[in-house]
Amino acid sequence: MKQGIHPNYKTVMVTCACGNEFESGSVKDAVKVEICSECHPFYTGRQKFADAGGRVDRFKKKYNLK
Repeated sequence: MKQGIHPNYKTVMVTCACGNEFESGSVKDAVKVEICSECHPFYTGRQKFADAGGRVDRFKKKYNLK
């Protein structure tokens, strides 16, 4: 490898939107993520339902679908 052209790889803290923090390696100084293994439905088995404001119902109503 050539010297002086690669970024410095260091240990950083990764912060999730749920408040979970863990260490990882990165070339950035800090990493912020929206979802991690502590809050992801695949790993937790819990499903988060975000209400879309009845978008499907409005679509069905608009096109007279049942």
